[in-house]
Amino acid sequence: MSEQDGRSVIECSSLVRIYRSGKLEVQALQGLDLRVEQGEFIALVGASGSGKSTLLGILSGLDAPSAGSVKVAGRELAGLTKRELLAYRRETIGFVWQSPPRNLLPHLTALENVALPQTYLGTGRRARRTRALDLLETMGVQYCRDRVPSKLSGGEQQRVAIAVALANSPAVLLADEPTGELDSDSARTVLGALRTASTEHNVTTLIVTHDEGVSGQVRRTVAIRDGRIATETLRPGAGRAAAADPDAEAAEHESFEYAVIDRAGRVQLPPEFVQPLGLRDLVKLTHEPGHVGVWPSEDPAQAAPAHESEV
Repeated sequence: MSEQDGRSVIECSSLVRIYRSGKLEVQALQGLDLRVEQGEFIALVGASGSGKSTLLGILSGLDAPSAGSVKVAGRELAGLTKRELLAYRRETIGFVWQSPPRNLLPHLTALENVALPQTYLGTGRRARRTRALDLLETMGVQYCRDRVPSKLSGGEQQRVAIAVALANSPAVLLADEPTGELDSDSARTVLGALRTASTEHNVTTLIVTHDEGVSGQVRRTVAIRDGRIATETLRPGAGRAAAADPDAEAAEHESFEYAVIDRAGRVQLPPEFVQPLGLRDLVKLTHEPGHVGVWPSEDPAQAAPAHESEV
């Protein structure tokens, strides 16, 4: 949960996304539940095919759920018209793609790129320029104002892209592997810029990443497996440490991993718990003092305590 004001900005309830191709049917999301509070700075992780990219597409308004509910900044996305979705993408969501060149128009300068989204809201020329200059300064790339993207490094392009994403003061900033094509130094700088965006502009920030250096520096990491939220890892000290020294190397923070029980009472046990104990198909549950025991179904009377998985 957030340490901010406790108001949910993202609420996904029993979210389902099914893709059909001919007679084939793929369930990318299978009843996913997720809440993200105002001002949170979190990482979303998962293996390829887990459903995280599908979730990001739905939150960005580029895809639609097959069933369930998804609310962002108080708006139910399912059922929005094309015009309403366009307004949603312009006003409520900021997005940063993995590939730096994809985020910027190549023939515009950094200043012009940041000013451009504001024209869609009817912002005046002087106000657009002032806002763009302020954002470039906040991201530490004000010196790039008159350069086109081809004259910028990958890290500089991504920081300008964050400024573009913030141009219309969105409620939520989504970043899809924003450090995936950067070296370690540039990745650390871009992560610091994302954190600055979250704290100074009070924008709720969700980062999809495979980079442990990124996920290890956020207070909350949400893991998706098989289309559902499987686990959440909380690092109470990560946010405070990063705020004290944003340029510091990724540090080890005390972390606590929790399995997630969905609305139907289902819980996903991590493979490292399941496989060594031979847990599959049917399992026996026992109600123990203070916890639940999960036992292999074959001859449970002879199961040793070492084969108990606590839930």
